[in-house]
Amino acid sequence: MPIRDAVPGDVPLILDMIRELAEYEREPDAVEATEELLASALFAPQPALFCLIAETDSGEPAGFALWFLNFSTWLGRHGIYLEDLYVRPHLRGQGYGKALLAELAGICTERGYGRLEWWVLDWNEPAIAFYRSLGAVPMDEWTVHRVTGDSLHDLAAGT
Repeated sequence: MPIRDAVPGDVPLILDMIRELAEYEREPDAVEATEELLASALFAPQPALFCLIAETDSGEPAGFALWFLNFSTWLGRHGIYLEDLYVRPHLRGQGYGKALLAELAGICTERGYGRLEWWVLDWNEPAIAFYRSLGAVPMDEWTVHRVTGDSLHDLAAGT
């Protein structure tokens, strides 16, 4: 199944799929991203964000993987953080998610990166089962923390 790097003309498609993912994850009003913001992050002279697009053999967009580099001080190497993995509902179970993850794993091994990691919602049992079938293990002893909105501004201001 074809997997390719996103190109600038894919930005509207990527944003549409981000919105579909947000709907699936029960957060349809949470998407603040715009085409301009995505285009800037993905296609700047030194991009900080990368995207793979999976397509059917007939060229229909099947899904995407949006990722960026992270770094492990313990490994002393970069890794890939998978921000979003999404396969359109009518194409799930046909190998597109696995193909996207395999492509990312290939990037890791080719470039000497130490790991591929992502988050999954606790209630998303189909995704958890899928990831475990691929050998992924949950990081049960780690809790994600986040600072946003007013708290982010307060922290930046030292208050």
